[in-house]
Amino acid sequence: MGKRLTRKEDCFYLGKIVSKYSFKGEVLLKLDTDEPEQYEKLESVFISLGNNLVPFFIEKSSLHRSSLLRVRFEEIKDESDADRILGSEIYLPLEFLPRLSGTQFYYHEVSGFTLMDSVYGNIGTITSVNDSAAQALFEAEKEGKQVLIPINDEIISKIDRANKTVYITAPEGLVSLYLDTE
Repeated sequence: MGKRLTRKEDCFYLGKIVSKYSFKGEVLLKLDTDEPEQYEKLESVFISLGNNLVPFFIEKSSLHRSSLLRVRFEEIKDESDADRILGSEIYLPLEFLPRLSGTQFYYHEVSGFTLMDSVYGNIGTITSVNDSAAQALFEAEKEGKQVLIPINDEIISKIDRANKTVYITAPEGLVSLYLDTE
């Protein structure tokens, strides 16, 4: 059994190595999370080097100020080692994400879910979430047509994970822009 290389699709972005902390090779990670304390006791992380995600083991770590994690990696012994990973992105496997419930969700987990509107019923299957614009959007597809629905707490009424369905009330007139709803 060969060890499968970890793919970025199986991971989530946790943060970035922003600076060196000591001459012993310690570094500071800037965590992209509202709850940095959840990541204080990690045993290892994946560091993005070139096109690979490489596992690094953590000897010790502690929160530094609010969203910085001060880390000593087992493999990083001095400043020149630390220079090699400076600026690199840090990833963790998806199963490390805390489970969300209710109408809270991770963008990756709703891919493939049905988008069910309170007026129009099934308005498509979610293909992805586009968060590159100011407003995150559900991108869905129905009968070859693309449907874009802005994501906010007001429109999402329920997420049924067991049946892979997101229940929404789309803003007035939006669905008919995309689909022939007559």
